[in-house]
Amino acid sequence: MTETLSDTARKTTLEPLLENGWAMVEGRDAIAKTYEFADFVEALGFMTRAGIWAEKWNHHPEWFNVYNRVEVTLSTHDVGGLSALDVKLARKFDGLAG
Repeated sequence: MTETLSDTARKTTLEPLLENGWAMVEGRDAIAKTYEFADFVEALGFMTRAGIWAEKWNHHPEWFNVYNRVEVTLSTHDVGGLSALDVKLARKFDGLAG
């Protein structure tokens, strides 16, 4: 079963993400990042690739797209906060965004 991140896990796994542009969401246990691409086609391509991984891992982001920008928020709703799944998906998204 998925569990919220422990204090130790938060320190070791969230710090690198925060250094790479992710931010804690005010008022909830979630992280968010905005990706910017050259144009809509690149943004849509990212969302398609990211969506395949989200479906494969059965962990779906909250996201919003306008033209070349994709805003992503990650939190594990089943546990009411951040879990290892969010960290895993954030790392994958960063890799896909290049």
